[in-house]
Amino acid sequence: MQKNIFQQPKIHLKKPLCIGIGGISRSGKTFLADILGNSIAHSMVIHQDKIIPEEVNIPKINHHTDWERPEAIDWAKLQQLMETGINSGKTLIMEGLMAFSNPGINQLFSKTIFITLGKQEFVHRKKRDFRWGAEPDWYIEHIWNSYLKYGQLPPEFSETLILNGEADFNLEHIFNFLTE
Repeated sequence: MQKNIFQQPKIHLKKPLCIGIGGISRSGKTFLADILGNSIAHSMVIHQDKIIPEEVNIPKINHHTDWERPEAIDWAKLQQLMETGINSGKTLIMEGLMAFSNPGINQLFSKTIFITLGKQEFVHRKKRDFRWGAEPDWYIEHIWNSYLKYGQLPPEFSETLILNGEADFNLEHIFNFLTE
């Protein structure tokens, strides 16, 4: 990864975009969204997993809150935030595991990026992720299965930039995609 990316001059896009970034947990979605948000002038980043309903309204699995399903996102609030950002004239960057699982929100995207990550690397990274404490192996497997069920790229997104989450991101290539 390039060093001092946050100290480089801001990129001014010719027109505001609505960028969706999807992929499995620990693939680099948040990292890339934050880089883009810090690099693109007049931008706003939304992290999908921060737009949640009250936890009591999210289903449980084995006595754990099941964050890995569409019911764990407040879709109406997310769409409202995204529309507000778009109407403000800012470039909007939204990232999340289920970034592309809501047809209404999918219509808002002008550019989409999908980050792949193999299961073995996902498991390796997830076992080192202690943000919410150590997660049991069964839950890590559940995250992977939820990604396969809810986190895939819809077929209608034929012009999506696919990135390998196991390699460094080529920012020049990403910015070329966003500005073409």
